[in-house]
Amino acid sequence: MKTKAAILWELNAPWSVEEIDLDPPGPGEVLVKMAASGMCHSDEHLVTGDLPSPLPIIGGHEGAGIVEQVGEGVSWLSPGDHVVFGFIPSCGRCPSCSTGHSNLCDLGAYLGIGLQIADQTSRHHARGKDLALMCILGTFAHHTVVNEASCIKIDKDVPLDRACLLGCGVVTGWGSSVYAADVQPGDTVCVIGVGGIGANAVQGAKLAGAKRIIAIDPVEFKREKAMQLGATHTAASTAEAVEMVRDLTWGTMANKVIMTMGVGSGELMIQALALTAKRGRVVVTNLHPAMEMSANISFLDMTLMEKQVVGSLFGSGNPRADIPKLLGLYREGQLDLDGLVTRTYTLDGVNDGYDDMRGGKNIRGVLVYN
Repeated sequence: MKTKAAILWELNAPWSVEEIDLDPPGPGEVLVKMAASGMCHSDEHLVTGDLPSPLPIIGGHEGAGIVEQVGEGVSWLSPGDHVVFGFIPSCGRCPSCSTGHSNLCDLGAYLGIGLQIADQTSRHHARGKDLALMCILGTFAHHTVVNEASCIKIDKDVPLDRACLLGCGVVTGWGSSVYAADVQPGDTVCVIGVGGIGANAVQGAKLAGAKRIIAIDPVEFKREKAMQLGATHTAASTAEAVEMVRDLTWGTMANKVIMTMGVGSGELMIQALALTAKRGRVVVTNLHPAMEMSANISFLDMTLMEKQVVGSLFGSGNPRADIPKLLGLYREGQLDLDGLVTRTYTLDGVNDGYDDMRGGKNIRGVLVYN
């Protein structure tokens, strides 16, 4: 079939929105008509080369839509089903999945290839070339073919332009607080960077019972939004936050510090540790450039104060369990998805959306398809 997609043909170039050829789903695959896609900063990492990937590639990994066709062997999905994509596929059988850590599923090894899991070939084509897919999904498109391992079936009453956010940013941010940081009632929490992930780290910390949540971001609009989502204090920089946290905690500092900037920097780790209390934890959720091999850390401070630095992928959550759980919290009014969506765009407006993201105008931009 013919459909439309946003393709990155070369580094540091705009997304090219054009017609593509899409093959039918193969065994274990589904054809999905996309309803909406969040515009995550990780797709910007493709453009800059901070996240190495094969080119050309269709962007987008935070999507939701309606199943139109299923391939051979797919028994639990049917045309008409509503699905959210998990940007990490989960097989349910590998050691990570079987121990409750499907965010680290072995199928994640295929993400860097960008081709179908079943046979490492492409279903998407343009200009006579095979197209790779961001996270084997390619949600910047009106239709896509994905493996069933990437699909989470959801109830049909949930708006798909909100549900799409669960494919990456919401679970990643919320889980960074609830799972990776293990925020406890009464904790003081710092969230560094209030974009689509940091905003949800704030919500997660609030739901976990944090006493104080300090949202750190240079953009005033984002600091204001953080207060609406549950932050108790804000700061424009980590330097400003150090003094604030010292005063608020009588010098004991923050129990948990969560790094959710658009692009991580090893030079800033020393500042994160300066915010951290004895036996406190720093969670690194934001992506760092692939070739960054050093960080500014005082290991003496880590040893003497028993501070921890941990990484977190997909919020250290389980997408098949956590996506339905968080949609339930949304239904009950305990999780704000509506407030996360700053602006919506058509597929043709994808470059405008990323201009707004770079300009600090969006918590989350969303592409909405007819």
